[in-house]
Amino acid sequence: MPGSHHPRRIACLQPSATVILDAIGELRRVVACTRYCADVVPEVADGSRLILADSWTADTEQIVAAQPDLVIAAVPYQEKAVSEILKAGARFLGLAPKTLEDVYTDIATIAGTVGATDRGEAVIAAMQRRIDEVRTRTATTARSRVWCEEWGKPVIASQPWVAELVEAAGGEFLGTPGRQVSAEEILRLDPQVIIAAWCGAGDRVPLEKIVTDRGWQQTSAAHSGRVFCIQDEFLNTPAPTLLQGLEALAFAIHPELFPDTKGIRHDYRGSRLPI
Repeated sequence: MPGSHHPRRIACLQPSATVILDAIGELRRVVACTRYCADVVPEVADGSRLILADSWTADTEQIVAAQPDLVIAAVPYQEKAVSEILKAGARFLGLAPKTLEDVYTDIATIAGTVGATDRGEAVIAAMQRRIDEVRTRTATTARSRVWCEEWGKPVIASQPWVAELVEAAGGEFLGTPGRQVSAEEILRLDPQVIIAAWCGAGDRVPLEKIVTDRGWQQTSAAHSGRVFCIQDEFLNTPAPTLLQGLEALAFAIHPELFPDTKGIRHDYRGSRLPI
């Protein structure tokens, strides 16, 4: 039977895999996924799929119950979780993206695995095209200093792919992507835009609290009210979802060029300038 060598039952232990399969039109193959997948692909919450633990807390019995012929997981992993995945006996595809190029490779890999190579290439091209459009529009603008974090305790800078999106949106990414940094160091760098996108927090980061608790009231960002929360899934899901994160970043950095959009909160009460 043509295509019989492609997996028909896929368990996704990370939202990025579910998003990619949805983007290439292969969501029907997903028989199990995590509860976090529904945050970015609401269709999986229709009750027809098993809900599993994620890549960090994988459980062999759950995976076996789904009877997958392919398990897709992605960093972060725990050694025990990887062992649980492997004990399930299904083929295992493990992803560990860092850059946008890695994200494109993951899309191509998943698309090829399910026999949808052309659709995968189309999704990649669409992402590259939109990022290039935003980069071109901001090419001649002044670049704001942008602090963007993926976690608050300890303070950790967002991942390298976010740094690339910040640059495309006309900003200068402060700090080293993915690394822990002190609040004092960020204060010294004096960001003009502060963005929080905490893993697992959705859009619920307490903006007032992080500014006051860290002594960031005197930053340029706090003075001008350019303190934002961007929905976690839009920046921390290395998949086509990143385009929504790009739109939010573009508005935060250059509101004179880009419209307000979903997934970004800018209700910091220290604001002195209208946005």
